[in-house]
Amino acid sequence: MIQITLPDGSIREFESGITPMEVAKNISEGFARNVISAQFNTETIETTTPLTTNGDLVLYTWKDDNGKQAFWHSTSHIMAQAVKDLYPNAILTIGPSIERGFYYDIDFGEDTLTDKDFPKIEARMLEIARGKHDYKMRSTTKAEALDYYKALNNTYKVELIENLEDGTITFCDHDTFTDLCRGGHIPNTGIVKAVKILSLAGAYWRGNENNKQLTRLYGISFPKQKELKEYLELLEEAKKRDHRKLGKELELFTFSKKVGQGLPLWLPKGAALRERLENFLKKAQKKAGYEMVMTPHIGQKELYVTSGHYEKYGADSFQPITTPKDDEEFLLKPMNCPHHCEVYNTKPFSYKELPKRYAEFGTVYRYEQSGELHGLTRVRGFTQDDAHIFCTPDQLDQEFKNVIDLVLYVFGSLGFENFTAQVSVRDMENPDKYIGSTENWEKAENAIISAAKDKGLNYVIEEGEAAFYGPKLDFMVKDALGRTWQLGTIQVDYNLPERFDLTYKGSDNELHRPIMIHRAPFGSMERFIAILLEHTGGNFPLWLMPEQAIILSISEKYEKYAEKVLNSLENNEIRALVDYRNETMGKKIRDAEVNKIPYMLIIGEQEADNGTISVRKHGGEDLGSITIEEFSELISKEIKSTLKEFIV
Repeated sequence: MIQITLPDGSIREFESGITPMEVAKNISEGFARNVISAQFNTETIETTTPLTTNGDLVLYTWKDDNGKQAFWHSTSHIMAQAVKDLYPNAILTIGPSIERGFYYDIDFGEDTLTDKDFPKIEARMLEIARGKHDYKMRSTTKAEALDYYKALNNTYKVELIENLEDGTITFCDHDTFTDLCRGGHIPNTGIVKAVKILSLAGAYWRGNENNKQLTRLYGISFPKQKELKEYLELLEEAKKRDHRKLGKELELFTFSKKVGQGLPLWLPKGAALRERLENFLKKAQKKAGYEMVMTPHIGQKELYVTSGHYEKYGADSFQPITTPKDDEEFLLKPMNCPHHCEVYNTKPFSYKELPKRYAEFGTVYRYEQSGELHGLTRVRGFTQDDAHIFCTPDQLDQEFKNVIDLVLYVFGSLGFENFTAQVSVRDMENPDKYIGSTENWEKAENAIISAAKDKGLNYVIEEGEAAFYGPKLDFMVKDALGRTWQLGTIQVDYNLPERFDLTYKGSDNELHRPIMIHRAPFGSMERFIAILLEHTGGNFPLWLMPEQAIILSISEKYEKYAEKVLNSLENNEIRALVDYRNETMGKKIRDAEVNKIPYMLIIGEQEADNGTISVRKHGGEDLGSITIEEFSELISKEIKSTLKEFIV
């Protein structure tokens, strides 16, 4: 007999060899019908895998993220089979699930694939799915696996297998199809009821530009046709909200081939938007005791060697800048933290002077591959709302919690209400990825978990997601379309203070090492604005809008009154403009709607005579005729309802 522990803590005894699906049926036949994947002792397994030892079992349905991952990974096999059926000369490489759906990288050889071919692939996929073929895992020797793929002339799979250990290699079979696979599938193909090929793209084998470019097919699948329909509707909404499209329409930012890929140019409205975001955070930071600093855009290579950034990222960064002086090299700044360590090092500190909180909107540069660049979300030059807190061990807990409060204030003021916290810790199996002692890592990780618990955060722990110098608390935010983004990060670092020999004099008159907290509520200003654009659809909170109102005069006769209204609004610190164009009122209103301007103030003879304005909200709601003072009060109340004061 073996003991199986379920997620609710209950322990059940079964005969050795029982499968997860049989355990599910033991719990409830109805529940078992919905089970599509399983995890045993943190390892993803098949629902048909025999269990032979005591352990923790988790059973997943479509409602669980892990269930969806198994569902989409399984569908990638179906797509691969359909492609091979339709294009016999195609060579398969890898096909994982991703956050939404799956992809498969394929070498089509002489064949050319376009989106016109998608329907026939989808039709073949559904035909395969209806066969209700079981997914079956089997082990094979390394020699057998190599022989199989060499016979198929699949050099990609051969390369993968050559890097695997004998005894760890498995294949997955369904119908007439087989594929090299680690496992994690749904019981059978029949559970897949709806499929859609979404797009195709070029992708270099193993992400290396020196390798052959393959065709990457992206797809999505669902257990119900209705869910696919809803998802496609969501995709259409996402296209409307694409920050690249909105950024162009709202004249916020642009890119120039002459300036360079991944280097955004901020237009006047976009620059003003950024400035308002910066001022918003600066005001809160000042209350919280931060001091602003400024550091150069470059630094000597030795600075980043000391910090460890050159060792970890140097090969993938912009290469060193040489000067006429022998052996003198500079780097474009990839991180602000080494500079802030040197700011701290300018004078000796006593424990009575800590914490020191240095903040900077610092622009950094990283050489992202051209194929990975995407609007503002993936760029080569970006500005971080960076700050570094240098504190004593006794201050760490409270300082960390104070930063959590600041991040939550930022989210609340900008409408990000749905989020979870992710404690990003080391990958224990790959210690070479990190710097510093195990003892310091344990202290840092425990400090983050303790603070997250005390603040009542809904958090998860993710192994392997830490920075190379310390663990993090990352905030995973869901936008209006249900997509998850990482926004805001707080990190505890014992290592950089050691590498830069940072000290303070303690109450015992001895020198001690401060602890360093890295934090960035926005993260990257560029990426944050992109996500905010898509989350709001360009309808920013009123306090952040480039223009809060536009004055629309029915005819030229009332332009003087329009100027008077504009002056009154500006005196009340309301951002407004007058549309002087010789266009119809209908055209002016339509253009104001496209530009997302929150309020349209329409004036004609009656308004000019009475000293009023007719107010129309973005979206069409008519608020009637009111005085300028009443409108100013309305704006003030709306701003106060979203932009509350930061309480320290």
